[in-house]
Amino acid sequence: MGSAPAPYVGRFAPSPTGPLHLGSLICALASFLDARSNDGRWLLRMEDLDPPREQPGAADSILDSLRAHGLYWDGPVLWQSQRHAAYAAVVDQLLESGRAFRCDCSRQMLAQSGGVYRGHCRNRNLSCNQPTAVRLRVDEDTLIQVDDGLQQALQQNLAQEVGDFTIQRKDSLFAYQLAVVLDDAEQRCTHVLRGSDLYDSTPRQIYLQQVLGLEQPAYTHIPVITNAAGQKLSKQTHAPALDNAEACRHLCLALKFLNQATPPAHCNTPDSILSFASERWQLLAVPATMGLPESSLA
Repeated sequence: MGSAPAPYVGRFAPSPTGPLHLGSLICALASFLDARSNDGRWLLRMEDLDPPREQPGAADSILDSLRAHGLYWDGPVLWQSQRHAAYAAVVDQLLESGRAFRCDCSRQMLAQSGGVYRGHCRNRNLSCNQPTAVRLRVDEDTLIQVDDGLQQALQQNLAQEVGDFTIQRKDSLFAYQLAVVLDDAEQRCTHVLRGSDLYDSTPRQIYLQQVLGLEQPAYTHIPVITNAAGQKLSKQTHAPALDNAEACRHLCLALKFLNQATPPAHCNTPDSILSFASERWQLLAVPATMGLPESSLA
């Protein structure tokens, strides 16, 4: 007999570049409901990996908004800013094994090759005494397939479509691809439910998991909400912050976007709305599209 599957562990991982907005809430709610409907744990990770982009007070604001909307997480928050030693140890390990190398190529040089890194610095043995990025070697003919819980399967020839990719930037900040893989492993996440804007980066994460011998979580990418110009709602596109006093209305809007059952009128607190929604959560009812306009909520 085979071993029983690991208990469900999901997560929400916002970046503190601004307060929580409707697009972020939709992702948080979907991951929360998927975890709770599977009797699983729902963890929170603050992806404070890029200080120049972070907004003072944003992390506390996000935590306050999640609480106001009844989205309480299990266990302590994992802060990426406290994980630098773990990231550095893996970068050093990959450099020492030859799986990674230092690179001083400019963005202009990368643009000349269509954004695909062709291995220019692989054998140059650059010194760590000059500003360099660190890239992971991608083996030739590395075909990665992502079997998603909602979207059509994605196949990517990583060497031809991406090339050797960055795991530490020239400014010494650690790359998202490295941090997200190591943090999902650290938190023992079995399921990753997030926005479809991250779907194309998933093959890089799976490849890194394979290189490091880490377990691969199950991935599901839900549609992102877009503005009138077709842009993802985000801090960069000036998405308005949520008013915590309107938590019930926001939750109902998010459920509508996710094509879930509408809570009855007597569900008039965040806790009652979430209890109703958790009991009726249907992942496959979520639209299998990459994005939906904000106007769809009218």
